[in-house]
Amino acid sequence: MTGAKPLRASPMGAFFHCYATALGACGIAWDDSGRVVGSQLPEATPGETRDRMRARFPAAREVLERDALPAFVAVAVRGVERLLAGDTADAGELLAVTIADEHLPAFQREVLALTRRIPVGASLEYAEVARRLGQPGAARSVGQAEGHNPFAPIVPCHRVVAAVAGQGGFSAHGGLATKARLLAIEARAAGHPLPEQDELF
Repeated sequence: MTGAKPLRASPMGAFFHCYATALGACGIAWDDSGRVVGSQLPEATPGETRDRMRARFPAAREVLERDALPAFVAVAVRGVERLLAGDTADAGELLAVTIADEHLPAFQREVLALTRRIPVGASLEYAEVARRLGQPGAARSVGQAEGHNPFAPIVPCHRVVAAVAGQGGFSAHGGLATKARLLAIEARAAGHPLPEQDELF
């Protein structure tokens, strides 16, 4: 999300790629460890998405050609393209993408790990995520962790919602309108009229 901090310099090579989706140009970054180090939902224009990726990953080199992407990155890109187009035939595709999250605080890693397990077409309230993590008073902290999600939409933080519709926030371009659009795409794909509070476990 937009609140994600710039990638720290690493002795390994870092790279990023921007690509078109049904909602606009997304971005993805990775390194030589074979893991995704960041993902980006569309900004207002492809140029702004590219600028955002350069700001987030200043040490990374842009890879322009799709054919030059490592296989694991190509899989992640295809998964995001399908998700944003409402094609959820392989709902586990993005869950299988390996992300480099060891630099995140432990609580945020737990929040994002649980968020990845929310099914397509479902949603959970911030307070419910906190409860499932054994910290029922931490709804606000859950919101902060989701707001600084560096892996959207591979980690689908849009599926974590406020108890009252229209409240809460979403740090991607377009704010809550973008969040609502993502949820509507997934709800239709899953055959739900609206996102549901499905059980995860």
